[in-house]
Amino acid sequence: MTPWLTIIGIGDDGAAGLSPAARALLDAAETVIAPERVLASTQLPGKRIEPWTGRLHETVEDLLRRRGEQITILATGDPMHFGIGATLAKRIPFEEMRIVPSPSAFSLAASRMGWALQEVDCISLHGRAVSQLQLFLAPGNRILALTSNGRTVREAARLMAEAGFGASRLSVLEHMGGEAERRVDLTADDAATSDFADFNTLAIECVAGQGASWRPRVPGLPDDAFTHDGQITKREVRAATLARLGPFPGALLWDIGAGCGSVSIEWMRAARGARAIAIERNAARRTMIAGNAIALGVPSLKVVEGQAPGALEGLERPDAVFIGGGIAGDGVFEAAFDALKPGGVLAANAVTLDGEAKLLALQGAHGGELVRIAVSRAEPLGGHMAWRPLMPVTIWSLLKGAGR
Repeated sequence: MTPWLTIIGIGDDGAAGLSPAARALLDAAETVIAPERVLASTQLPGKRIEPWTGRLHETVEDLLRRRGEQITILATGDPMHFGIGATLAKRIPFEEMRIVPSPSAFSLAASRMGWALQEVDCISLHGRAVSQLQLFLAPGNRILALTSNGRTVREAARLMAEAGFGASRLSVLEHMGGEAERRVDLTADDAATSDFADFNTLAIECVAGQGASWRPRVPGLPDDAFTHDGQITKREVRAATLARLGPFPGALLWDIGAGCGSVSIEWMRAARGARAIAIERNAARRTMIAGNAIALGVPSLKVVEGQAPGALEGLERPDAVFIGGGIAGDGVFEAAFDALKPGGVLAANAVTLDGEAKLLALQGAHGGELVRIAVSRAEPLGGHMAWRPLMPVTIWSLLKGAGR
């Protein structure tokens, strides 16, 4: 099909900064959709102009209804880097689209900062929870972040200060490429109460203060990193379980009987774009899961109320399944394994005798790997130290078909 949707990246300098090819496409356009800020700086005589509403879902649905009509969208920077092009490519066949990028905000920011782009975490806080910044806080780490407005910078700075990163060096890069371009350099402590232009990109060089709170992304966070009521997969067992599940970019995990959400949260932290659905019947634990997800930088974790197998109906098919609670229930394994994609891994843990008996029976019927982990931790006993054993945990893991 001949492309009917053209998406042109444009900078703060408006049409003057377009390449000749992009300018020719814009000149030939009949219907142009663009944000108000872009329209205010770009002259488009003789064209049907439709301001970008800001309501992304409505705009996408409107474009789908008009499929085949010649439409041009003006988007900031590179439409395929956290942009509208990447969003629309999930809904519209790519052969029906034409993408003409301008330098992304990340490229412009890296050139202003003198940073090697491949050594920087590039994230978007535009229309997204600022709490995800927690995931990237580490001593010496460099971050480039898109923002929604000046308030986003202040929120990010407050989050960093509360985590002990208040001395971090921030550069607020306003209106890059435009006449009003400005760079403001300050610390996170100072930025928390400062004002900035709404059109900006945030550059961060993390500096950890004494007692700074940051968490490595390697699975096996301390148990006290999570709010829990005792229903938690312990640190050592969690690391071993996630090693068997094998997080990878974009993959979806079902965490059945999620407890405080420790496994699904660490799954999401371990790989770029990894997703998880935490299924939990207990309301208080669902609240804990949501709070833990925000505190540990994965606010997009989806929490589902209910009990397997009934609660699994209608969910997106997973790439991996973890059954931390309820493996002894009727039909739980069968429903989860049926839904699991080929090549996916199912892992189940048990601490009770009936749960372990179920795993032994399932291993006898389906194969897979059985491991029993017994961990002891050194703790004070009187004036001495002694080993205090945790309950042994049996882990059963099973690969569905070929693939890994």
